[in-house]
Amino acid sequence: MKEFLYYPGCSMSGTAKGYADSLEAIAEPLGIDLREVDDWSCCGASEYFSIGPLRGYALVARNLALAQRDANGSRILVAPCSQCYVNLAKTNKYIRTDTMLAGKVNEALSAAGLAYTPGSIEVRHLFEIVIHDVGVDAVREKVVRPLSGLKIAPYLGCLVTRPDPEKRWKAKEHPREFDRLLEALGAEVVDYPLRTDCCGGHLSQISPSMGLEMMRRLLDSAERLGADVLATICPMCQMNIDLYQADVNRRFKTDFKIPILFFTQLVGLAFGMDAKVLGIGSEVVSSKRALKKIGIEVPEPDQVEPVAAGAAADRPRPPRARKGPELPMPKMPGDKGVGL
Repeated sequence: MKEFLYYPGCSMSGTAKGYADSLEAIAEPLGIDLREVDDWSCCGASEYFSIGPLRGYALVARNLALAQRDANGSRILVAPCSQCYVNLAKTNKYIRTDTMLAGKVNEALSAAGLAYTPGSIEVRHLFEIVIHDVGVDAVREKVVRPLSGLKIAPYLGCLVTRPDPEKRWKAKEHPREFDRLLEALGAEVVDYPLRTDCCGGHLSQISPSMGLEMMRRLLDSAERLGADVLATICPMCQMNIDLYQADVNRRFKTDFKIPILFFTQLVGLAFGMDAKVLGIGSEVVSSKRALKKIGIEVPEPDQVEPVAAGAAADRPRPPRARKGPELPMPKMPGDKGVGL
């Protein structure tokens, strides 16, 4: 077993629970031991950096400092969420290459008794760990139930191969690693041209018409190619295209019914694991019809209380326990909450 530090990110316990469940199920067969960083906090997504870059870097660097503290021989920090990965990786790079930024960030961290040594942690995406550290051949050896007859469109999303802060990917626009992984699982992989296009991110909330159009393009291309499933590595992509697919259909008078599954769920299926264990069945667009083609039964989704569109759930969430003093917001001369 190879040990890695693990930064789950906020979505893994919510909208991407199927990702978390399936990762937990396949980690041991893949020889991956993920040790969660203690007391990690949100990466700020994309919004927090718009409040003020220094504030964003300090927020993200807190997690790097915690990872350094917990390292104990392992210096690779794995993030399954593409937005978390980018924030952690770019912050890590900028702190390493900009001594002034590193000093300001560490000044903020010091108020909470933390410090980060630039370059002490290496940030990597879970998908890249599976491709390069585990290896496609090793994955193929574990397959006991090939996904033969299932046509899958590989969708990476826009954040992993670009901006690629550590230059890990040779092909930025049309990488083929996802194709090879799905082929190793026995699936029929369609040549999906939009594999690194954006799903719209938060445009579904900021500018719905534009966001839905971006999703329509992704779904239209997958449908034209005859894909049964759109496979992804990103919680935001999965949530957007799954949750808003009905809105796309209403707006454009389409009839898309393409399930969006995480690559870890497909790996688990090929390893012979039960669909329910992998969190399959909780998606909005059911994968029942698609997986029935290869003889896999999808459980009915658990009964949940309906939540009105655009409204927050009424059920209160218990706050996460704080450990130690809070990290103060770094201030700049004349700071009113913006600017580095």
